[in-house]
Amino acid sequence: MLYFLPTPIGNLGDISARCLDILELANIVICEDTRVAKSLYNLLKISPKNKKFYCLNSHNSDEFCAKFTNLKEILNEQLCAYLSDAGMPGISDPGEFLVNFAKNNNIEYFVLPGANAALLAAVASGLIKKEFIFLGFLPNTGKEREIALQNALSLAYPAIIYESPKRILKLVENIANIDENREIFAIKEATKKFEKKFFGRAIEVFQILKNANLQGEWTLIIKNAKEQNTQNLSPKDILALDIAPKIKAKLLSKITGENAKKIYENLINKAKF
Repeated sequence: MLYFLPTPIGNLGDISARCLDILELANIVICEDTRVAKSLYNLLKISPKNKKFYCLNSHNSDEFCAKFTNLKEILNEQLCAYLSDAGMPGISDPGEFLVNFAKNNNIEYFVLPGANAALLAAVASGLIKKEFIFLGFLPNTGKEREIALQNALSLAYPAIIYESPKRILKLVENIANIDENREIFAIKEATKKFEKKFFGRAIEVFQILKNANLQGEWTLIIKNAKEQNTQNLSPKDILALDIAPKIKAKLLSKITGENAKKIYENLINKAKF
């Protein structure tokens, strides 16, 4: 039997009694990083002895399956636990692969509820009424990252993004350069001793973060474009923005009421508005 166990994202007190039971009973532990998993066992004062630890990450899924020609039998007949390094398995980690393997091979599996940075940030932000879009980590560099950010800013729902301490300042700066008045919320080191929240207009948050300690894992929420106040923006202001033509067309359409497709074609043809 296979269990997917959420692990604390910072505070060990967030582990559930049910998770503790499975951690102790499981004789096979599949995890992103065996060192992290064994460290968690020791911190929780559960002996990792007599347990077999196996690494499964985004790069070795084929190798992992090749190693266990009888993986289906193992998962069916033994008590197995899958652990993320932190948070819910399958959310920005390779747990998704194992879920699909279990589904495709009629393996009984259970997912236990627990800590999740995205949902914690969603509640703490006050920016989400019901729907939101989780984007995980954006591409690290280049054109793909630029396109992904422009997409996040044009969504009809708030976007939740994970980011590293090395890139958080640049991410907020890029948002401010595109739309300095866009409301954002950022939280670092969630549930830990030095948890810190930042919120306001993108340009304001950027100025604060320039002088802040950026160490720690970050979750960022961008307020959706639909609810942003665009009444003070003129078509000229939007045309001056350094954003993709499709996004410009959508914004211009909302302000002018004209057909977005027609506006886009005019932009491509460098027509004057």
